[in-house]
Amino acid sequence: IGVSAPGKSMKTAYIRVAASLLSSFAGLRANPELAEPYQTLVCYFNSLRELGGAIRLLDDDIPGRLYQLTTSGLPRRARPVYVELTSRIRQEEIPSLLRRLEQRHDAPRSEDDPLPLDAVLASNMISVGVDVDRLGLMTVTGQPKTTSEYIQATSRVGRQLWGPGLVVTIYNWSRPRDLSHYERFRHYHSTLYRGVEAVSATPFSTRALDRGLKGAFVAMIRLGSEDWSPELGASRFDPSDPRVSLVIDEFCRRAETVADSATATALREALKGLADEWWGFRRDPLRYSWRSPDPTLEPDEAVLLRVPEGGRLGDWPAPQSLREVEDLSPVRVLGLYGR
Repeated sequence: IGVSAPGKSMKTAYIRVAASLLSSFAGLRANPELAEPYQTLVCYFNSLRELGGAIRLLDDDIPGRLYQLTTSGLPRRARPVYVELTSRIRQEEIPSLLRRLEQRHDAPRSEDDPLPLDAVLASNMISVGVDVDRLGLMTVTGQPKTTSEYIQATSRVGRQLWGPGLVVTIYNWSRPRDLSHYERFRHYHSTLYRGVEAVSATPFSTRALDRGLKGAFVAMIRLGSEDWSPELGASRFDPSDPRVSLVIDEFCRRAETVADSATATALREALKGLADEWWGFRRDPLRYSWRSPDPTLEPDEAVLLRVPEGGRLGDWPAPQSLREVEDLSPVRVLGLYGR
């Protein structure tokens, strides 16, 4: 659904849309199974500045608007419980936040459990790695800069099987780009994937190989054989096995297709080096990842892959999601100016 309010500010439009959605779907609580996907409102913003303004609105203006809607006959909904999901959240806090986001409103909870979330204020960080099936309601404030970002962000809702997702895009009538998307709303969404921009990353570039080659190589090896597929199959790896040569040939064939023969030759040498390095890790047992469902995993056990951001175990750093781009950099303030 596309919404534009000529003559009204984006602040007023967001207050009215968010309050209406929060209040309207509160009326579905008589059927908890039907209401669950719409109990948490995901609010997407293109910038942290816009998101910061929405935090104040959720604290002050939206509760007042919810009260006005109650006097008009809409269901009553209390002050929203919300969190922020942006780059300002520390990396180690994200898993607990996502677990809270999975908490259902109709699930039993103890007095010590936090209240279920009514709203989530998110930046483009929500586009990758947030796979919560229970979410079904989202507002998008302003058209995202790229079509691919728009698709990725809005696909976070509507993943459940028991109810469709609802996305409401709030357009700023004073911005020509937003106004163009609003006027061409039906055509744009019926041909959405035509507008997806090309990926800007260069395939098989040095930095791309540094970040992704180890994980891709291990994935190809593990998925290509039933012997190497189990969690402890990493200890059975043998670089002289013909299946390893087949995987390396496939990588090089792809590199020669999208790049050139020199890149393919360099890639072959790099993959042979990785195979020899893996062989040098051989221990029994050797696990692929410390994120194993096996409760017997000990801190000193041998693990092949680790997360880049300071994983406690593992020999090779390998990204676990698209959010993991670079290691965290510590910053120390040594003193103030003038001292």
